[in-house]
Amino acid sequence: MKQRKKKLAVFKFASCDGCQLSLLDCEDELLAVAGAVDIAHFLEASSRIRRGPYDVTLVEGSVTTEHDALRIQKIREQSKILVTIGACATSGGIQALRNSRDIAEMVRVVYASPQYISTLDTSTAISDHVHVDYELRGCPVNKHQLLSVLTSLLHGQVPRVPSHPVCLDCKRSGVVCVSVVDGTPCLGPVTHTGCDALCPRYGRGCFGCYGPSDTPQVAAQALVLRRQGQSDAQIAAGYASFNVGMQPFAQEFAKGLAKDKR
Repeated sequence: MKQRKKKLAVFKFASCDGCQLSLLDCEDELLAVAGAVDIAHFLEASSRIRRGPYDVTLVEGSVTTEHDALRIQKIREQSKILVTIGACATSGGIQALRNSRDIAEMVRVVYASPQYISTLDTSTAISDHVHVDYELRGCPVNKHQLLSVLTSLLHGQVPRVPSHPVCLDCKRSGVVCVSVVDGTPCLGPVTHTGCDALCPRYGRGCFGCYGPSDTPQVAAQALVLRRQGQSDAQIAAGYASFNVGMQPFAQEFAKGLAKDKR
């Protein structure tokens, strides 16, 4: 008896499509995956749509409207395994900068006709609305990690998603610590692995693209950054990026805003 192909779905919420493009960028490897599964919903790649339930669902993007808050509930109901991919889906993305601002004022400033804009006051992660089985960080997501996790899930295996700090990747790879040697501000000690220490390999400090690691010591990191000449405002700005909506990066950003207003 011929075995049924597992159904894969990919959905987009508020995002730039970069993580879906990372999947498409897998090219030959993706073709092998496509031959082994039934791609039931992936509008970035095909207009062909098949209804759920889905064996594995990938979700890119954050929830920023009431419509999307309802839509993710329906997707969750149709998905056996749900995986969020990228900073927007796992933390609210760069658009979460709005979470600590007056959204009505922002809409008025940005849009010529604000009366046509319907949005929530916040940009939130998918896990704030439904149960998420696995999260893949990054902006964009690491395509090799994405392919590895997807392949494991489609074969009924438990995927391996490391969560140690970027510093460990530098040590393992023999990358010289830019913070110790050059005094370069670096968020590697508090940032989740996933990029293979890309920036430190080229002499730059980590920008925190993968969000906080499992046990980030942000207070201790702030002391180091101050010794390197960073002001409170600069430290806060360092966390005001792709993962500003994820604790404790959000806390550090909020502290900087509060001190700025004094």
